Amino acid sequence: MNFLWGSLMAFMGLFMFVSAMRKSNFVLYRLMYSRVKLLWGDYAHTFLAISGLIITGLSALFFFGIWG
Repeated sequence: MNFLWGSLMAFMGLFMFVSAMRKSNFVLYRLMYSRVKLLWGDYAHTFLAISGLIITGLSALFFFGIWG
């Protein structure tokens, strides 16, 4: 089960990172961006990119059974 959830977390983290770098207009990313922009303002894309990298890193730990 760790493989499934680790893979899904990695996909979501990479999605957030790539979308933030490209400043995507994809609907799911725009929904996340609009919520984050309320708190972070002009740094919302940066926050989402860093968060995506952190989620991807944690997913690797979860995937290999080190964490969780």
